[in-house]
Amino acid sequence: MFRRTFWFTTGVAAGVWATTKVNRKLKQLTPESLAATAANKALETGARLKDRAVGFALDVRDNMAQREAELEEVLGIHENPELSAPRRYAAIENRTTPKNARYTENTAYPRAKHPYNRNEDH
Repeated sequence: MFRRTFWFTTGVAAGVWATTKVNRKLKQLTPESLAATAANKALETGARLKDRAVGFALDVRDNMAQREAELEEVLGIHENPELSAPRRYAAIENRTTPKNARYTENTAYPRAKHPYNRNEDH
């Protein structure tokens, strides 16, 4: 009698265990669960890529500063020279053309108000 009770209990336990496993797997395969899993993996991947991109950008910035320092040393540039007065003046504003030159009409090539007329195609 104990043998039958043992095997009956073993069978019930195996059935409960198998049913629980199957129900868990079915819950994992529902569309909502699959979408949540995919979203979590996408967020993890995005965070990993962002960290790598930021690390790469910082490495590039550091190496760029190091290379600039090397070039300044080789070329003998140790400070920022000031531009001469005429050059500085020309860089700020162009005095050779009148202030309103941009707004005057060119009579040799008059500009059309609307360069593309959609009615011309038909």
